[in-house]
Amino acid sequence: MSNHESTYVPKTKIEQWLDTRLPIVRFGMDYANLPTPRNLNYWWTFGGILAICLMTQIITGIVLVMHYTPHIDLAFASVERIMRDVPGGWMIRYIHANGASMFFIAVYLHMLRGLYYGSYKAPREMIWIIGCVIFFLMIATAFLGYVLPWGQMSFWGAEVITNLIGAIPVIGEPILIWLRGGPAIDNATLNRFFSLHYLLPFVIAGCVVLHLWALHAAGQNNPVGILIPKDREKKDTLPFHPYFTVKDGFAIILFLILFAVFVFYNPNALGHADNYIPANPLQTPAHIVPEWYMLPFYAILRAVPDKFGGVVAMFAAIGILFVLPWIDRSSVRSMRYRPTMKIFFVIFLFVCFGLGWCGAQLPDAPVIPGMPSFTLFDGKLNSYLWLTRLFTLYYFAFLGPIMFFVGLKEKPLPIPATISEPVLPTTEAEKA
Repeated sequence: MSNHESTYVPKTKIEQWLDTRLPIVRFGMDYANLPTPRNLNYWWTFGGILAICLMTQIITGIVLVMHYTPHIDLAFASVERIMRDVPGGWMIRYIHANGASMFFIAVYLHMLRGLYYGSYKAPREMIWIIGCVIFFLMIATAFLGYVLPWGQMSFWGAEVITNLIGAIPVIGEPILIWLRGGPAIDNATLNRFFSLHYLLPFVIAGCVVLHLWALHAAGQNNPVGILIPKDREKKDTLPFHPYFTVKDGFAIILFLILFAVFVFYNPNALGHADNYIPANPLQTPAHIVPEWYMLPFYAILRAVPDKFGGVVAMFAAIGILFVLPWIDRSSVRSMRYRPTMKIFFVIFLFVCFGLGWCGAQLPDAPVIPGMPSFTLFDGKLNSYLWLTRLFTLYYFAFLGPIMFFVGLKEKPLPIPATISEPVLPTTEAEKA
C-alpha cells in the first residue's frame, strides 16, 4: 500500500510545465488516489478535523493580530477593544480561544486512537514521531497564546512556567533571562511570546506537510492492524477520494456543530474567569492553573516534590511518547486482538482523566472530605497530591514496563489474514 505508483497524467501544457518543475498537483492527486484500507472507521477522521482546526487557528490568529497591541499597558485593553469595537471581533476571538480547546480535543483522540490501534509500530515510526513533534509544538503555542490577553491567569501562568525553566542546572538561568527578556516578566516577555506565538503555527503547518509525506510513504494503518500486500491492494483498499473524503466531511460537520455550540452558547466554559481581570503583579490568584488541556502535565509537575524533578517528569511525560515504537515489543498492532493490553489501556484512559482532574484541584485538598488521614513525607495521604502521584506512577508504568513486558509475554487472539475476506466460513465446503 505504501509507495504506490503515481497515476496522475498532466493534460494541459501548463500542467506538464508545472509537473516537470514543481509536481505539487501530482502530490495532491496522488494523495486523493492513495490506496486506503476499506475498513477505516470514524476514529480515522480526526486527521481531517485537525487540518480544519489548524487552518481556523491560523486564519483567526492573523485577523486578531491586526488589532492586538503587544504591550503590557495596552494588551488587555486591545483584547477588550477587539471584543467590543471591531466588527465581528467577539466571534473571531471566541473562535480562536475555543479553537485551541477543539484542537486539543481532536489531537488527544487522534493520539489515543493511534495508541489503541498500534499506529506507531513499524513501518510508521516517523509518522508517529512527527505527530509527537506537532503535539509538543501545539503545547508551546497554546501556552504562549494564553499569556497574550495579559489577564491575571496569563501573567501568573507565565511566571510559574518560566520559573520552572530556571530550575534546570547551569543553563536554566541564561535561558530564563533570554526568554523573559530580563529578570522578571515584563514588556519584553510579552513581545517575545507574541512573536513566537505568531511563528509556531506556521512551523506546525510545515510539520503537518512532513506528517502527510510520511503517511504517503508508509501508508495508513487500519483497525485490524495488518499490512496490506501489493497483490491485495485492489481488494482491500479504496481510493481516498471520494470514499473517505465524504466520510471525513461528515465527521467535520459534526465536529463544527460542537465547536459552534461552545462559540455561540457558552464561549467561556473552557476558560478561566480570572483572565478577565487585568494582570496585577502584586496580587497572586488563589489558585494558579493552566488551560484544561495542560492540566495532566501540570499535575505530573506537582506530583514530584523536587522542583527540577517535577520539570524532568513533566517533559518526560511527553518525551516518552517519542520512543513508544521501540518500547512496545508486541508483534500485533491492534489492541482488538490484545485482551490483556486492552485492560491496561482502559485503566490508562481513566488515569489520564484523573490527572486532568487532579491538576485542577488544590494539591493539599482532601479527596474524601472528613476522612481522617496522616502526613507522609510532604503531603497528607488523603489529598490530591498523593492521588496525583499514584496516577503519575501508572502513566509512566503503562508507557514503559507494562507495554514492554506485556508485549513480550501476552498471547494475542488470532488475527485475520486480510481485511476484506470474511473471518467465519460462509459455504458448506469452507465449514467442512
